[in-house]
Amino acid sequence: MPAPDPSDDRPDEGSRPETDAERRRRRAQFLRELAEARELRDRVQPRRAKVARLRHAMRMRTFRW
Repeated sequence: MPAPDPSDDRPDEGSRPETDAERRRRRAQFLRELAEARELRDRVQPRRAKVARLRHAMRMRTFRW
């Protein structure tokens, strides 16, 4: 298990409860990084990305509201 990073910008978890704004900010950062990772994977593996797009399209076509 990796040691905690001292340069981490968030305070200790037990010191105070996080606010909604902090949680939303961390979630937005995570989603940005996730989208960036997907874009990188799509550039590096175009065939796999195409198959994933086709699978997603098929799921959306067969989804029942």
